[in-house]
Amino acid sequence: MTIWISKFLGPLILAFSVPMIATPVIIQEMVKRFLADWPLIMISGALAMTAGLAIINTHNVWVLNWPLIVTLFGWLLLVGGTFRVVAPQVAERIGTAMMGRAKLLRVIGVLWALLGGFLTYKGYSSAW
Repeated sequence: MTIWISKFLGPLILAFSVPMIATPVIIQEMVKRFLADWPLIMISGALAMTAGLAIINTHNVWVLNWPLIVTLFGWLLLVGGTFRVVAPQVAERIGTAMMGRAKLLRVIGVLWALLGGFLTYKGYSSAW
């Protein structure tokens, strides 16, 4: 299951990292609009909770090896999604504070690219 989830998450994370690095100002504007819409924050939270629960229910592997990244990602999705559903106004405040920093967005984008690239590599190189 680790390989399948890595094949799914890796390219998705990698794709999201590209505009964060290349066009952070556009991402900042999109996030600004997103954060102004509490129902959208709650819907995205419900989707994140769903994805997190799907990962946790199929891959709750607590070993000190790379599959732990998949498990932790599932738990982060569940916790972050729950937080957005329960307290969208707090999610808005935190998101607004973070989005004021284009350099921080680029750094996060690079970290996402590394994570996405790693998961993609592990997922597709392990299949052979």
